[in-house]
Amino acid sequence: MNQKKRQAIFDRLSVAIPEPTTELNYRSSFELLIAVVLSAQATDKGVNKATTLLFAVANTPDSILTLGLANLKSYIKTIGLYNTKGENIIKLCRQLLEQHGGHIPETREQLEALAGVGRKTANVILNTAFGHPTIAVDTHIFRVSNRTGIAPGKNVLEVERKLNKWVPKQHKKDAHHLLILHGRYTCIARKPKCHSCVIQDLCDFKEKTS
Repeated sequence: MNQKKRQAIFDRLSVAIPEPTTELNYRSSFELLIAVVLSAQATDKGVNKATTLLFAVANTPDSILTLGLANLKSYIKTIGLYNTKGENIIKLCRQLLEQHGGHIPETREQLEALAGVGRKTANVILNTAFGHPTIAVDTHIFRVSNRTGIAPGKNVLEVERKLNKWVPKQHKKDAHHLLILHGRYTCIARKPKCHSCVIQDLCDFKEKTS
């Protein structure tokens, strides 16, 4: 795929999805961080259901530590891997208080040093909370990048590198959410909705559905 096609693809996606953003519910960068940590191998809908109740009683590092691990787990037990995620959240809250004055750090290195935070989560926080032009490659973005030919790669790091290289500059900040939302609702895993896709004529996918 050439750069002219990539430009056209992102131009069209930005028109079709005029306000691309996360579907996780949050009111602060801390709430977003907790929601993203919980979202690994879980749906946004499931996370939102749990965090609506959790954040009503504890939505700061202090208040979650006061809540304690056992009570925290009672709020997130409907989410996969909740035991590990609960332990990481408690550690993460301590780290934020002891090392960052309770604030969310704005560098990749500091974010990835937090318990339960990997490269993908750090990229989401940098992009969504702080407006950095980072692209976190999840299953949707990995699928869309490979299927369409925008940025094919054998693993998430290769896809991320290619997206950072090839996404047009004016779309870099929104590319993460444009691709996620396109993958979640149109370029879905089993039977992509090619008939209603705004980029179907630009896409390299050979087995388009009718």
